[in-house]
Amino acid sequence: VQLQASGGGLVQAGGSLRLSCAASGRSFGSDFVGWFRQAPRKEREFVAAIRWSSNYTNYADSVRGRFTISRDNAKNAVYLQMNGLKPEDTAVYYCSAGRAGKGYEYWGQGTLVTVSS
Repeated sequence: VQLQASGGGLVQAGGSLRLSCAASGRSFGSDFVGWFRQAPRKEREFVAAIRWSSNYTNYADSVRGRFTISRDNAKNAVYLQMNGLKPEDTAVYYCSAGRAGKGYEYWGQGTLVTVSS
């Protein structure tokens, strides 16, 4: 599965962006899809995930209430709506897909989100 993340950009604090993650050529073929991010000089961290079958979602405490993950089966896409962005949200955002018992197996190339103060 090849994943393509897009939608990053430069936004002022308090603004919004919507990231998209598309699976090329076929469905995600996975049990869950997640978003991660990596800020400069920091380790990659979990942001949000959605379970494909149940639509169950999970969020990091730092983004809960501001970010919303969703999916579109028809478009084979997963979205991350980010509202109320803060400078500390600045990072490269990656989407990833995985299977139960296997963890996250497939990774997109990342899209840069920069939030100015």
